[in-house]
Amino acid sequence: MFEPQGHPILYRQQRPPYFDRKPYDARRAEIMATEENTERGKAPGERPERISAPTAMRHAAGQLSQMLQCEPASVSALKPTDDGWLANVEVVEIERVPDTASVLATYRVHLDEQGQLVGYERTRRYGRGQIDR
Repeated sequence: MFEPQGHPILYRQQRPPYFDRKPYDARRAEIMATEENTERGKAPGERPERISAPTAMRHAAGQLSQMLQCEPASVSALKPTDDGWLANVEVVEIERVPDTASVLATYRVHLDEQGQLVGYERTRRYGRGQIDR
């Protein structure tokens, strides 16, 4: 065996950053998506009040992650529509090591005015390091 001469060199084993990530928790996503009460007392026939943009972002990411069982990376677009909200949510579909080899997808999420998921569709799938031209 090799014996070091002089001062011994101490090696500190470092953990890669992906070991420190918390695992995906569907319960946390459900709480994130439903933590704000969107039911408000309204007179009969009165149109319900639209939720705010930050709340719509949280609802879109939370409810989509709950449906797909994937971790949302970000909300890349959000715009109001006549009947609610339209959001583009980036989702990590396949997590790989190294992180740049992971596969992400963009989903178009349709929410009603109260922030409930009405529908979604995958519009794009790409590698994490890929750049649009």
